[in-house]
Amino acid sequence: MAKNIQDENNNNNKAIVQDFYYALSKGDGENVSKHLASDLEWWFHGPPQCQHMRRVLTGESAYPEFRFKPRSITTIDEDRVIVEGWEGAHAYWVHVWTLKGGLMTQFREYFNTALTVRDLRPHNSGWEIGPINEKGTLWQSHISGSGLSGTGSMPGLVLAI
Repeated sequence: MAKNIQDENNNNNKAIVQDFYYALSKGDGENVSKHLASDLEWWFHGPPQCQHMRRVLTGESAYPEFRFKPRSITTIDEDRVIVEGWEGAHAYWVHVWTLKGGLMTQFREYFNTALTVRDLRPHNSGWEIGPINEKGTLWQSHISGSGLSGTGSMPGLVLAI
């Protein structure tokens, strides 16, 4: 029963994130903002000039100079959704959203940075999120299939949850 509730929550969170990016692509600011908590916690890693999402969501950029077209959307636990995308030959991004009560409450943005998400929580609470592999990796960037050039020098980070 608890597993079914968790699966339903994961599907709901994924649907919320999908709807957010759809609204963003259509320039539907009202629908975009309905998904965001008023006190959204924000964290960015990448070149300062690449804070495209911040400029769009704060209204600093009247017209999106960058299109966020998700290539993959993955739930990794009961409240986190990872979105990955790339545009052109030099723009790779990963967004990690935390959702609570149907709202996006935390946003971590990685621009031109490879990301590995590791699960470092103890799993003796009666339920366990199964790691993708024996090393505890829940998710890893898929840069190799992106068509990006020069990815050999892209920095990599580990997000531990």
